[in-house]
Amino acid sequence: MKTPDSTKAESSAPSKRQFTGTDNPRHLRAITALMRRPISRQELDSVAGASNSPELVAELRRRGLEVPCERIRFIDRDGYPCRPGVYSFTTSDRRKFYQWQADSMKGRAQ
Repeated sequence: MKTPDSTKAESSAPSKRQFTGTDNPRHLRAITALMRRPISRQELDSVAGASNSPELVAELRRRGLEVPCERIRFIDRDGYPCRPGVYSFTTSDRRKFYQWQADSMKGRAQ
C-alpha cells in the first residue's frame, strides 16, 4: 500500500465550485490575511480571532474555496522535528473571492 505524500498541499473543496461568500468577521479576517501571504495555523488563530483555525478553514472550504494546507518541516523550540501546516490561497481562490466581492458590490449599488 502506497503512503500519500503529506508534503503536498491538499484541499477538500472542488476547484470548480463558486465561493458562496460570507459576512462572518472571522472568515473575512482570515481571507484578508490569506490574500496577503501564506499563513501558519497559529498565526491564523491570532489574526482571525479564533482558537480552531482548521475548522475556520474547513468552513471556507465548504463555502467553495480550496485553501490548501502544506505541511512543512520545522524544528520546534525544544529541538524536535514537527510538521506544522501553512495555509494559502490558490489563484482560483483569489479569483473566486474577487468575483464574489465584485458581485456583492453590484448588488449593493442596485
